[in-house]
Amino acid sequence: MTTNLPNSKGYFGEYGGSFLPETLQKIIDEITESYLSIRKDENFIKELKDLYQFYVGRPSPVYYAKNLSQILGGAQIYFKREDLNHTGAHKINHCLGEALLAKRMGKKKVIAETGAGQHGVALATAAALVNLECDIYMGEIDIQKEHPNVIRMKILGAKVIPVTQGTKTLKDAVDAAFMAYMQDPVTQFYAIGSVVGPHPFPMMVRDFQQIVGEEAREQFQAMTGKLPDNLVACVGGGSNAIGLFTAFLDDEDVDIYGVEPSGRSFKTGEHAATLTKGKPGIIHGFKCYLLQNENGEPQEVYSVASGLDYPGVGPQHSYLKDIDRVKYKTINDNEAIEAFFEISRKEGIIPALESAHAIAYTIKMAKELSADKTILVNLSGRGDKDIDFVAEKYGKKYGI
Repeated sequence: MTTNLPNSKGYFGEYGGSFLPETLQKIIDEITESYLSIRKDENFIKELKDLYQFYVGRPSPVYYAKNLSQILGGAQIYFKREDLNHTGAHKINHCLGEALLAKRMGKKKVIAETGAGQHGVALATAAALVNLECDIYMGEIDIQKEHPNVIRMKILGAKVIPVTQGTKTLKDAVDAAFMAYMQDPVTQFYAIGSVVGPHPFPMMVRDFQQIVGEEAREQFQAMTGKLPDNLVACVGGGSNAIGLFTAFLDDEDVDIYGVEPSGRSFKTGEHAATLTKGKPGIIHGFKCYLLQNENGEPQEVYSVASGLDYPGVGPQHSYLKDIDRVKYKTINDNEAIEAFFEISRKEGIIPALESAHAIAYTIKMAKELSADKTILVNLSGRGDKDIDFVAEKYGKKYGI
């Protein structure tokens, strides 16, 4: 399961592939060829590993959440601390890989979309490091919500381009970035921010992120003498989740849970629970579960976490749902906010709102399990970017 997917055409079962105009497909084929070459290049691998260790600060630790575990009185909870990485999230793992690949291919600029801003910050950081220009497309609403990350991107030298069409959020930022890439795919490199998009990007981003699970597997066994009973991660596009899950997919005794946002309700435009409420369709050049209308067009989506409000999802997640290897659950806005404050005030860790969805489901699950069971959660990012928004919208309720 971990080595045979995707196939040579980029499919995970019936999902994935590449649905692009012929002229653009030729450019994407060049990226595929270059990536398949560098992933076996010892010099590239050494350069990336050195950056992970000495620049990012890997390995990120696994932390036993003793206070939270004792309060809940159920399963023992552990966090994989991707929030401690340089730039504050897991996104730096694949951004460094993509930037190095772009540089080796002779590209002059990297472009990307961002929702919560974590991918934008990470790519701007990587671009500065390897001396590439960087354009980041970001929905106008997300620019307002995630202002600290906007400033970070600009300080790092990136150009932040507001997207004002549609819902002014992540899906529209992807649309805008894709259109910009279409205008000049020769000198630009579209550094997709998750395990989505046409082949080879779901494979490439997964490969760069799988270090999360590889580290966690070794660390958890060293700490406890066994594998975790359960894995939990939030799922928007799905990069942090695949990063953790990949190393454990062949371990039948490890139960795996992906957590989507049910937002304000399951009404159209009120959530982004793609795997829960969607059906197979095509978006942004690939096939996946998709929240869509009767004409097959993507529906409006929403989440309190800007990094989760995407109507599609990674094709590998779609496949893992169909074969029932991963269970996909939902958490609403209020539950995520409650978990945000719970971990902040019980463990002294302010999580990203995206990660708070995974924590909220973990809290629910832990209460139902015995104390000899374990849960490993991917704490995919820190909440610095969210504090202004949370204080303004929820501060009165929580005494801020």
